[in-house]
Amino acid sequence: TRRMEEERPGSSTEAAEPSVCVGLMKTGDPNTELGHSERQTWSRQMDFIMSCVGFAVGLGNVWRFPYLCYKNGGGVFLIPYLLMVFVGGVPVFFLEIALGQFMKQGGVASWNIAPLFKGLGLASMVIVFFCNTYYIMVLVWGLYFLAHSFTSPLPWATCGHEWNTVNCTTNFSRVCLNQSLRKVLRLSGGLDEVGDINGYLVLCLLATWVIVYFCIWKGVKSAGKVVYFTAVFPYLVLVVLFVHGVSLPGAVNGIIYYLKPDWSKLSEAQVWIDAATQIFFSYAIGLGALTALGSYNRFNNNCYQDAFILALINSGTSFFAGFVVFSVLGFMAAEQGVDISNVAESGPGLAFIAYPKAVSLMPLAPLWAVLFFLMLLVLGLDSQFVGVEGFITGIIDMLPSKSFLGSQRREVVVAICCFTCFTIDLSMVTEGGMYVFQLFDYYSASGITLLWQAFWECVVVAWVYGADRFMDNVACMIGYRPLPYMKWCWSYVTPVVCMAVFLFHVVNYKRLVYNAVYVYPWWGEMLGCFLALSSMLCIPLTVLYKLLHCKGSLMERWQHLTTPIWGRHHLEFLPHENEARLLPKAEENKNTLLYESVI
Repeated sequence: TRRMEEERPGSSTEAAEPSVCVGLMKTGDPNTELGHSERQTWSRQMDFIMSCVGFAVGLGNVWRFPYLCYKNGGGVFLIPYLLMVFVGGVPVFFLEIALGQFMKQGGVASWNIAPLFKGLGLASMVIVFFCNTYYIMVLVWGLYFLAHSFTSPLPWATCGHEWNTVNCTTNFSRVCLNQSLRKVLRLSGGLDEVGDINGYLVLCLLATWVIVYFCIWKGVKSAGKVVYFTAVFPYLVLVVLFVHGVSLPGAVNGIIYYLKPDWSKLSEAQVWIDAATQIFFSYAIGLGALTALGSYNRFNNNCYQDAFILALINSGTSFFAGFVVFSVLGFMAAEQGVDISNVAESGPGLAFIAYPKAVSLMPLAPLWAVLFFLMLLVLGLDSQFVGVEGFITGIIDMLPSKSFLGSQRREVVVAICCFTCFTIDLSMVTEGGMYVFQLFDYYSASGITLLWQAFWECVVVAWVYGADRFMDNVACMIGYRPLPYMKWCWSYVTPVVCMAVFLFHVVNYKRLVYNAVYVYPWWGEMLGCFLALSSMLCIPLTVLYKLLHCKGSLMERWQHLTTPIWGRHHLEFLPHENEARLLPKAEENKNTLLYESVI
């Protein structure tokens, strides 16, 4: 064992403090297992940083945060937002990455740290699967708009096309129902009217999934190279759009409108709820996927430092995107002669209606349209393929090596998963597809499901496994203990914030309405509740199942099911004087293999 540690690159038993590494494994623990074969690691640590940036920084930073900021008091919104970053976002973000790095497993197997709560891993896999399924539709629409951005004038700049309705307008001072999206969506009358499939969108959908497949089919070695482009390119475009935007007439008014403080908003509960919800959308949406990314780190990587760097990049991008968006919306409002509130929207409405319309009013409109939609496509693409990579990692870690899928090459497993998602996505490229998309977006990966997941993650690590114990494990990896505030957040602050916001959403639940007109039928809401509960119930049902299928008294079952199952790599960081106790006694059983021979 000592010889293996000396020869193995990246091993640093001497660098880790023995005092904090003692106790990783109990002597004679029956749950000790050697773990899987050698796991892939990032070629460079920057590959990991860029992958996390690409995944965490997504479309929500561009189309959700700026709207929430101006809606909730402008610059005043930064106070509750930054507070929630430090008590909610960073602790969950760090916990996810550190857990994956320490356990060297994906979103499901990493919860061997407390096997009774392995349902947390299953729940995160369900959430990530739903996100992978519906999130890609935004990329499909972006690709469709990008393909139509090479004409002058832009197709959505004027009315009079055969696909326009009587509600089409080029002036935002009028209330209109559907504009350029009418041709893309071809909306039916409701969720029960499926309608025809849009052939152009099917081609865009197929092309997008093919791109995602070839980005991740070889694992982190290939994905780590792609993210350098997909993570950096959107920032370059944002800078170019910002420089051009501030030069437009009315841009300064838009920026002032974005940041103008309204101190009265600070006392409104909704402002704090919006801040917390945005944080968990932005930081906790990677549940499972971030764990998978962290699992490819070297054991001694400084994940604590990485968490703060990534938080700074994530929130900084959101803040900067507001300048880009509102400089252009200020110009549009000036051109239209209307108030900025009439053109400011959130979500797909900003990306595919308001901003494209503003671009159409600029000189060289096709150029800015191409840049904008290419940025949206790349910004969402890295979030998509990293999310799929996290899901694939969890699936592969769960598959028995002798099963059909477990015996297949990674490329085959990735192809099966991508094809499954593509098949489900076909329901979203029909005339009723937007209603299906909205259903997935509102329920499957909503604030309620993410808050529920984040709450239990903190509770299990802090109160079942032990916050001090996990802090020791982190110290074993990085060489020092993180600030105590992290332990306090895991134990008290973050769970309280999660549960408070969770209960607020439950108490103030509102029926799903599309475009402020179409109210979803009762069976549509039931389907949505099923999407939400399919992940939330994984946690209690798994706990109940494991307790019922374990022998002994309730206390004995709890003791057995909360004892961690360690992997082979944990043995490398035990003090040398304790290693001999871990080796089986050969004289008791001639067929017993020594640990060294297994290695």
